[in-house]
Amino acid sequence: MPFAQLVIGPPGSGKSTYCDGMQQFLSAIGRKCSVVNLDPANEHTSYPCALDIRSLVTLEEVMADEALGPNGGVLYALEELEHNVEWLQRGLDGLGEDYVLFDCPGQVELFTHHASLRNVFFRIQKMGYRLVALHLTDSYCLTLPSLYISTLLLSLRSMLQLDLPHLNVLTKIDKIASYGPLPFDLEFYTEAQDLSDITPHLLEENPVMRHPKFEGLNNAVIELVEDFGLVAFETLAVEDKKSMMTLLQAIDRAGGYAFGGAEGANDTVWQVAVRDGLRGMSVRDVQERWIDRKEEFDELERNEIEEELKARVESEVMDENGDDDDLEEIRGGVPDSGIKVVRSP
Repeated sequence: MPFAQLVIGPPGSGKSTYCDGMQQFLSAIGRKCSVVNLDPANEHTSYPCALDIRSLVTLEEVMADEALGPNGGVLYALEELEHNVEWLQRGLDGLGEDYVLFDCPGQVELFTHHASLRNVFFRIQKMGYRLVALHLTDSYCLTLPSLYISTLLLSLRSMLQLDLPHLNVLTKIDKIASYGPLPFDLEFYTEAQDLSDITPHLLEENPVMRHPKFEGLNNAVIELVEDFGLVAFETLAVEDKKSMMTLLQAIDRAGGYAFGGAEGANDTVWQVAVRDGLRGMSVRDVQERWIDRKEEFDELERNEIEEELKARVESEVMDENGDDDDLEEIRGGVPDSGIKVVRSP
């Protein structure tokens, strides 16, 4: 049974960067992985692309033939993919049991109310794939209460629309300290509970929000999110190995990968480690690493890298010296065996 991630999120959230980084990480742990590009506007992918929607339809062709703008062109292209989903099925059949990452377009309509992408996902699911939707959002949204509330609504709507195992991820968490101090600890934002505490900060952000009608609307939105109780967030720094490991653990649990064998995946050790409770980063660890003590940890990592490089260079020098000694022994001739050969005149 193959497994796959559906990587969605608004433009600039880091979807293609994530697919590139996750493919490299999966390859490092021995899990065979392929990336499928479903974005007809993504002309230059940063990762090796096993299957590309642009071989079926491109945004430029749609815009020229149908006189559509960029957003309308992407919607049209995904409808074209839905009508020609057999093309996608044939391509996926050629990938065998590979773990697949689907890099999706960034138009939010596609995963909030437009049906084509959801229908394509359901067809993939019928092929036997165990899917996990991964909704990426730039962690910059935490800097403004209004952006955070909008992110909560977008995440909730996406979860209800796609109706699949779903994880929301705050990306670029390693940049969050550069945006200035947050009014709450990171755990407040990742757990998305007690949201009424954010209301005073929302009023400070924009005095217009002090009007009674906006106050009622804000309270209604907060109650809506809390009543569903579905939205929570993982965090990600794509260049950090521990962060990637922690997120992959959550994905594997959500999709069931951690609880059963996957033929051809070749990472039994990883599955056993996850089942046995391989420790990742808690949200408090993330707070300490990327917010409270970022400069200190950055310095420690730089020192570790320098020590590792120094040790590697010393090891290479020792290996070279060892090779030179071996050559000297060969050049010195065959050692004396103690036997003397006397030739008759």
